[in-house]
Amino acid sequence: MAPGAAEAVQQEQPKAVLLQDYRPYPYAVQKLALDFLLGEEKTVVNSKMHVAPSYEGTPPPMVLNGEACVKLATVAVDGKDLLEGEGYTLQDEKLTIENPPNGTFTVDISVEIEPQNNTELEGLYKSSGNFCSQCEAEGFRRITFYPDRPDVMTVFTTKIVADKEKYPILLSNGNLVEEGELEGGKHFAVWEDPFKKPCYLFALVAGNLVAKEETFITMNGKKVALRIWTQAHNADKTEHAMNSLIKAMKWDEERFGLEYDLDLFNIVAVDDFNMGAMENKSLNIFNSKYVLCTPETATDMDYERIEGVVGHEYFHNWTGNRVTLRNWFQLSLKEGLTVFRDQEFTSDLNSRSVKRIEDVSLLRSRQFAEDASPLAHPVRPESYIKMDNFYTLTVYEKGAELIRMYQTLLGRDGFRKGMDMYFKLYDGQAVTCDDFYAAMEEANDTSLGSFKLWYSQAGTPSVTALTEYQKDAGKYKIVLSQNLPKTQDSSKEKLPQLIPVAVGLVGPNGNDLPIKSVNNVPTTDDGTSPTTVVLKLTDWEQSFELDGITETPVPSILRGFSAPVKLFAEYSMDQLKFLFANDSDEFNRWEAGQRLSKMVILQSVSDGKIEEAGLKYIVEAFESVLDDATIDNKIKSLLLTFPDMDVLIDGFNATYPGGADPVRIHETVSALKKAVAMRLRSKFEGTYTSLVEEATKAGLASLDPPSISRRALQGTCLDYIGSTGDEEAMAMCWKAFKAAKNMTDQISALKACTSKSGPVCDEAFDSFYEQWKDNALVLLKWLLMQGASNLPGHTAEVKKLLSHPAFDMKNPNKVYSLLGGFSRSAVNFHNIDGSGYELLADCVIQCDGINAQVAARIVGPFTKWQLYDKTRQDLMHKQLERIAATPNISKNVYEMVSKSLKDEI
Repeated sequence: MAPGAAEAVQQEQPKAVLLQDYRPYPYAVQKLALDFLLGEEKTVVNSKMHVAPSYEGTPPPMVLNGEACVKLATVAVDGKDLLEGEGYTLQDEKLTIENPPNGTFTVDISVEIEPQNNTELEGLYKSSGNFCSQCEAEGFRRITFYPDRPDVMTVFTTKIVADKEKYPILLSNGNLVEEGELEGGKHFAVWEDPFKKPCYLFALVAGNLVAKEETFITMNGKKVALRIWTQAHNADKTEHAMNSLIKAMKWDEERFGLEYDLDLFNIVAVDDFNMGAMENKSLNIFNSKYVLCTPETATDMDYERIEGVVGHEYFHNWTGNRVTLRNWFQLSLKEGLTVFRDQEFTSDLNSRSVKRIEDVSLLRSRQFAEDASPLAHPVRPESYIKMDNFYTLTVYEKGAELIRMYQTLLGRDGFRKGMDMYFKLYDGQAVTCDDFYAAMEEANDTSLGSFKLWYSQAGTPSVTALTEYQKDAGKYKIVLSQNLPKTQDSSKEKLPQLIPVAVGLVGPNGNDLPIKSVNNVPTTDDGTSPTTVVLKLTDWEQSFELDGITETPVPSILRGFSAPVKLFAEYSMDQLKFLFANDSDEFNRWEAGQRLSKMVILQSVSDGKIEEAGLKYIVEAFESVLDDATIDNKIKSLLLTFPDMDVLIDGFNATYPGGADPVRIHETVSALKKAVAMRLRSKFEGTYTSLVEEATKAGLASLDPPSISRRALQGTCLDYIGSTGDEEAMAMCWKAFKAAKNMTDQISALKACTSKSGPVCDEAFDSFYEQWKDNALVLLKWLLMQGASNLPGHTAEVKKLLSHPAFDMKNPNKVYSLLGGFSRSAVNFHNIDGSGYELLADCVIQCDGINAQVAARIVGPFTKWQLYDKTRQDLMHKQLERIAATPNISKNVYEMVSKSLKDEI
């Protein structure tokens, strides 16, 4: 780190919160009454806490969290006003009642806040003229002074008073118990939530909204009113979200026996939101992009994401709300578990193989990179400065993989028993990841041994597999070894952890071979021989002998991606081509194609030219996929896709020293893609034409699985056609763009049209904007594609877009689309002149003064500087140093930058 950067980082040293320092709160809040008087210039919040002791001995000071934006008016204990400096102190954003009474007592606090000026979008703020809230993780302290921590749970009663004409709808958690008119054109509503909850689950909405309403009958016959609230002009875009909610409620009853516990479930869609959605008890608040859709304005992927996010937030009612967190270090207890549940929900409703491939693709391209960065942290972190920074792929996606491994190790029935035990033991409590682990063990009367280490050890484990076929003995020997990388978060020695490795053996005829026993232990109790077994790797190295193998097999290792690890296994191109054609495990079939493509790409990057023999393998493999009528079209589209850039960068660094050149890798992939497209052009064009004819016969865009699959493969074929870049191909892409009748086809065609600079590219971008300039959600796609463009010199266009009417630095969706997209552009973000890095750093600094949480998210690409070549490392370091030197840098960005500027691992 340069001296200047060290000085900059030391401007302010925010204190880290440590897991080891956790202590229970010394007081219990038995109930909380909130009274909101919503105003245009200021909002008055009055709170009344009924407090009981949880300590032993002398009453300790009562510390309440707040922030500078909360203006304290009065504090009273048991009805007696306190004076600052005598009864209480206000320092470092904390209100401390120095000498609370013995026994039970009440605390009344009155404050003023300005939601209309709250650009951080945490606490209470305004979006599109409406009041709304976001309190997770620590936003409630921006509303009033309170013990803002998840282990303080209480019953909330909320009264809202507002102008009736401007804010006719007043919503909060629980059940509406009273409403009425007041003088001066105002009205009020009182909400009571009978279930104890932490304050991060509090919610309030007030605005001019309309609702789509349905009724759901639970498995025990209770009627639940379902309402999705939007602005009036979006009322026709909520049908899919409502259907998704009903499906989620039914699925949770059938899969886990979990019934909804109130009479009302509300969802509100807002345009300004830092995250995707929030599971506030009975009043979910959603980013509008995860609620609003029609086939004309949303892609098939949008529909799937809406279904998944609606499910995710509903599933939190039990995994997060009924059972919540003891402290924020346990975040994955609710998020990893609920991500797994929403993954299973989507898998059961759609294609399990497609969902698994999509989820693992995200994990390996983004979370593995996070594990390899200076910001690597365990699923259960040991410390944080700003908790907002730990809503990460490690906590969510890797956390979900840990939950999946429980199911792999215990079986589906065993996992369900563990879940039942978890709710039986901990309903209504704030608990830990260790409690979940213990419930799984207790319910199944087993020990999971070193599995718990997954929660505390950071980094992506590597598993190496060495194999040997012992023909005379009829055995297949697999030697597995594991390695855990050193990570910056901890200097502790790492220990081997339990890794489930699912293995199958594919015989010469392409069929799976039965496996009678492993290390002389029968694989089943009934004498049958399964074709997939789970090997439990618990030591640094172990040998496994699979018995009853009468033919020379090709091993299919880590089936279904049974553990979140990097697998190193020696495969020839012939073996990979064989698995790509024959593996019964559709994930590993796709994986064989990914490995084959990666081998060719990395060798070509090293040689500086396309490796001809490898190209031949890929062409033959892809041709067989296009010709195989038995493969689902969506699976085909995935099988025909090259590995993600982050996966290739990781593979390059594992093979060649010195760091990756992302521009060179991109150019190699583009050249290989064009070569494949040229050799299989007639196949791609023929398949595309046939699919278009099918779509024409089908008529309007349908959301049934065959139609979705057809559009996926149609888009993939058009992408390959467009990659050839010749006049005929671009004309075909333009024709597809003009003919598109749904957003999936239109975006696929836009992508193909804009893959090469020229008149078609310019006209497609301009035409799309003119068509959709009045639809903010659709324009997010336009901003994303503009930002992510790999057209040379496009950085200048991105810079212009920062002042375009379609962009607003105050809107998180627009920031994530344009700048998140830009950071994925190999050619422009990683331009060797450093202009892309400079542009993003400028935006981080500007955004940090508006919304620190969003700024910390877009600084993320800089944290992976170690993955690149020395020149780019230096350029990224320079921008990190510049950000660090910015006066009044937020805690959010400080934490990200300071960790990134530490010495190399």
